[in-house]
Amino acid sequence: MAVQEARGDTGARGVHEGGCTCGDCPHGAREGHRRAVAAFLRRRDEFAAGVGLPTAVAHSASASRQWVSEQLTQRAEAVAEQGRAEGTVWLARLWLRTVYTVGGAIVVLLLGEALTAIGAGWTGARTAALLAALVVAGALTAASVLHRARGGALAPLIGEDNRISTSRTVAACWVLFVGYAVLLLAARLAAASGHADRDALIAGLGLARGAGVVTVLAVVCGIAVLVRRVVGVRVLAQRLQKVPAHRPRAADLLTDDSGRGAFTDIQYVAVNAVALLFAAVRLARRPDRLPDLPWGLGVIVLISAATYLAGKYAEGGRPVILSVVRAREPGDLDGPIRTGDDIEIRGSGFVPPGAHTADRLSRMVVRIGTVDVHVPLVPVTGGFRNPTDNALTVPVPVEVEPGSVEVQVVTAAGVATNRCVVTVTE
Repeated sequence: MAVQEARGDTGARGVHEGGCTCGDCPHGAREGHRRAVAAFLRRRDEFAAGVGLPTAVAHSASASRQWVSEQLTQRAEAVAEQGRAEGTVWLARLWLRTVYTVGGAIVVLLLGEALTAIGAGWTGARTAALLAALVVAGALTAASVLHRARGGALAPLIGEDNRISTSRTVAACWVLFVGYAVLLLAARLAAASGHADRDALIAGLGLARGAGVVTVLAVVCGIAVLVRRVVGVRVLAQRLQKVPAHRPRAADLLTDDSGRGAFTDIQYVAVNAVALLFAAVRLARRPDRLPDLPWGLGVIVLISAATYLAGKYAEGGRPVILSVVRAREPGDLDGPIRTGDDIEIRGSGFVPPGAHTADRLSRMVVRIGTVDVHVPLVPVTGGFRNPTDNALTVPVPVEVEPGSVEVQVVTAAGVATNRCVVTVTE
């Protein structure tokens, strides 16, 4: 029995180690992905130092480069598969975290009302606020259960590129806040007994009282729809390169696709967060009407929204080839481009934002005439020397016919550059 228990424990550890993606092992997929990434980076640096090359290819620079590139590509695909598995598990578990967060918010609201009621007494407005919060929490919980395979209640906020959309998140926050405010007034209206109280609550829903909040709500919802349209049209027109992420991250709200902080996103989130906080304070002070957002603050939100939308129009651009030259090693003689030589393609936008991982870089292709050449991965310590965003080097295969041929780069996002004509000699 002891032997069987020991075998059972070993088997359990084997099942739930590293690449485990089941629901019983919360950190299995993440740990497996981290180990795969660490192993890949270690192997990449070894290749960059010249360690691990077989003797059969070590004598040829081109053969060793091709062999290293193939090895790194295969390992990068395995790492990407681990990343996709981690993303699937993370999304499947996110709905439960959303439920816990919503429940914690209800507890915080209850404690806050209880503490502020000391001395002032419990009022009907506090009960209405708690009931409205329970209704909103129930709706979020139901949405989390229904969409638990896609991130729960956050599923509508995840864009087609598998990132959390800043515009959708801001619009969703305003929709939830306004919905909560209306439910609060509805609960108070249901409990009101006098005609004067009911008339005052109905008047609190008038447009004159909540014009600022309604205007901001309309603008942020319109921005969310318009941004989706703008991004979709620009992607289809190949004026914007989009590479899907392995999984959504909270940092997507404040960064661009490459993970760098984006000014337009940061200011949009910050300004709307301040406006929401002000509106929440106004609602807490006057729970008998929609929060009267001052027009000065409303105009600030509108300016922030216009800046965010202008940033979406301005970002991106098509990759461009500026020139193609023969790559020359130190000591080589100058000469024309021949089959078997390396050519260096110089330009801009070859590596789309978010495509700096090895599995995405290995998808880049250079079309020389009618021959598609995959861009080899050339590692250096801490990264890759080839390809880069503004230059890449590929060999001219023997299948290319001598004469004038067109060179074109196809990026990892599937966007093709302009054509550049070069002359290949025998």
